[in-house]
Amino acid sequence: MAATPRQAAATLAVASYNIHSGVGLDRRCSAGRIVSVLKELDCDLYALQEVDNQPGDHEESMQLERFARELNMQAVPGLRIVRHTGEYGNAIVTRLPVLSVRRHDLSHSWFEPRGALDVQVEVAGWPVRVIATHFGLSRNERLVQWRALMSHLTEASPELPTLLLGDINEWYRSSTMLREARRTFGEPPTPAEFPSFAPFLSLSRIWVRPSAALLSVSAHRSALSRRASDHLPIRGVIDIARLFRRPEAE
Repeated sequence: MAATPRQAAATLAVASYNIHSGVGLDRRCSAGRIVSVLKELDCDLYALQEVDNQPGDHEESMQLERFARELNMQAVPGLRIVRHTGEYGNAIVTRLPVLSVRRHDLSHSWFEPRGALDVQVEVAGWPVRVIATHFGLSRNERLVQWRALMSHLTEASPELPTLLLGDINEWYRSSTMLREARRTFGEPPTPAEFPSFAPFLSLSRIWVRPSAALLSVSAHRSALSRRASDHLPIRGVIDIARLFRRPEAE
């Protein structure tokens, strides 16, 4: 990989957002409201959790397809849970060209099925790996899922720029999982985003390798985002030139 991208775009904007099936604090399901929040964020790529895809003609069915259509982006499903009413889980929506897609099963024991969506997208003419996930509620479950994901991470060259986004459900700073994460990805900002009406827990994360490419991470607090889901979305801004810099050039 060359030391710099072929094109000189400045930054890349990404977001992680647990949309809670589009059900807001008013207990009303509104995929349209989620679309409005995504437009407020104005990102190149969204990693979404708890997307609910129920077949049908009603307004709230097939949420993922609606997001892609209304944002004029490509949808990549990573939905893990199959219910009698449809599919539910992770997804990526992006305006970036998608080069490849893999899906990893991170389910553990008898807990709810979990997975990770592992895609390569093209940024400024070069591949970037993006992993979107949603970890479980048990600390032991999360550690098993983290280590399984890290084993997949090693399958590619460490020089391949990598983004890891999602709701990891871990807030305890001294947890084994977060200690291991800091060794791999450094220590990016972790804004509180849950619960959306008065956030004090940092459950969602945006990690980037190389870590110097991540310029900022912030929770998106608008009147609409406070109502649209029980989580606020978090938004990361990435310096594209730094993203493609070799480690020895840091």
